[in-house]
Amino acid sequence: MSEIKRDSVHDYRPGPASELPLDPGEKVAAVFGADPRRYWYDTAVLAGIGIVLVSAALVWMGHTDQIAVAALAIAAGMALRALYFRSEAFARRWQLTDRRLVGPQGRQVMLLEITTVRRLMGDVQIVTKAGDKHLIKHLADSASVMAAIEAARTKRAKVKR
Repeated sequence: MSEIKRDSVHDYRPGPASELPLDPGEKVAAVFGADPRRYWYDTAVLAGIGIVLVSAALVWMGHTDQIAVAALAIAAGMALRALYFRSEAFARRWQLTDRRLVGPQGRQVMLLEITTVRRLMGDVQIVTKAGDKHLIKHLADSASVMAAIEAARTKRAKVKR
């Protein structure tokens, strides 16, 4: 009989313990973590979008009498979801070093591999030369995070020459 192996995804624990260690001599320039205000704002926006879409579907189906109940259910569901995932969202952080971005779950992005840094609402998306995409979520000031990453990448490119 074949043996069932445990999937490593079940071993995930958010926080610094899940991050890759820094290399000798590597210096942390900045740490980016989730902002509570932005987290709740993003949750409210998602709930609002859900309410609008479901309300439009209910109007289209002719069930306008159910809009209030659906809106309440969506708002309650999103609030419970946000409460459930809150500790995990706030445990995740990204460290910007002089060589790379070190993220949760063993993620890392070498600065010279970054091709695109863009804002998505309050988040920052990093795209690498290989096409990998990473998202730094729920940032208080995504513009300053983008500027810091771009500056570190430019500085690293000058050092490598």
